[in-house]
Amino acid sequence: MTKAIVLGGSRGIGKSISNALKTIEIDVFATSKNDINTSNLNSVKKFLEKNIQTDILVLNTGGPAPKPFLTITEEDWKLYHNQLFLGFITILQNIKINDDGYIFLISSNVIKEPNSKLIISSAYRAAFAEVFKVLSKEYAQNNISCINIAPGPINTDRTRELIDNVKEFEKTLPMKRLGEPEEIGNFVKGIIENNVKYLTGVTINFDGANSNYIF
Repeated sequence: MTKAIVLGGSRGIGKSISNALKTIEIDVFATSKNDINTSNLNSVKKFLEKNIQTDILVLNTGGPAPKPFLTITEEDWKLYHNQLFLGFITILQNIKINDDGYIFLISSNVIKEPNSKLIISSAYRAAFAEVFKVLSKEYAQNNISCINIAPGPINTDRTRELIDNVKEFEKTLPMKRLGEPEEIGNFVKGIIENNVKYLTGVTINFDGANSNYIF
């Protein structure tokens, strides 16, 4: 049976991806922070001792709370350097993705439109997106597809943490609503179920036409 590891698979977008993959008879390990905490490299290494290979890997983790630049501490930078960057690097250096597999990165629209309130997330997510793009060429040699999904405003706890009045905010969006986590889950499911392989090394702007960039 095809195996998938979904980091952060117990809530939000990760949970929706996990649930969608289970409907097509994929053996899903939906992790929580009790299984792996990417901000703690010892936790990452311990996880990798027991999880050495998979067919599908979903790299997904939460981000920091909003903070003005001048209030960000050295400890903040170090913590999220691990959580959003080095933790993922360590995973990819030590886990085997089986031939013909998939790696999905759940990043954020801040990799293309940096947010002054989310400077840490903007910096580290963009940095890892660069690494992921480079690695996609290497993984392609084994027919492993790498897809970076950059969500915009999605109906999750995270969005409600960042936005005071969601109802009013929705009125400013082109589609007049937030995206649903299940839409991302169904997208990932569709890619795998239909064996879409040539779509790799790309970033999918999953934002309901809310962004202003083209590429």
